[in-house]
Amino acid sequence: MWTGAAIAAVAAGTALVGAGQAHAVPDVVDRPYKDAKKIIQQYGGNAVVATRVGSSADEGNCLVTNAWDAAVRRPNSRGRPVSNSDVMVALNCNAAVAAPGAPGNSAMSPVGRDAKAEQQRQQAKAAREAARLEEQELAAPVTPDN
Repeated sequence: MWTGAAIAAVAAGTALVGAGQAHAVPDVVDRPYKDAKKIIQQYGGNAVVATRVGSSADEGNCLVTNAWDAAVRRPNSRGRPVSNSDVMVALNCNAAVAAPGAPGNSAMSPVGRDAKAEQQRQQAKAAREAARLEEQELAAPVTPDN
């Protein structure tokens, strides 16, 4: 009677030991996919796109909104299941920051804040350049044709 229970306990323990260890997913949320992919590879993983929302950005510039370990164990060459190094990622490929009528990242997200600040810097630079050109034009001497 105890022999059967002991065999069952050993079999259950072997199944748990043979299950492989899950590796921690690196923190890549709110990063562009091209950067997240490099980080995942540095941790020994393989980035796999699980979901994608939007089409405004190319894949490398899409924002990673979630990342998790793949739940599937793959068989090795002998047919035995081994641990999987795939890290599934969810991507948001909308514009860098939302605008009226155009979907994008929230201006309150880290990437959205950076994009909004960059837009404001570009607008300020363009306004300064326009003002400088206008001052040059007004300062140039004008002689009337009589």
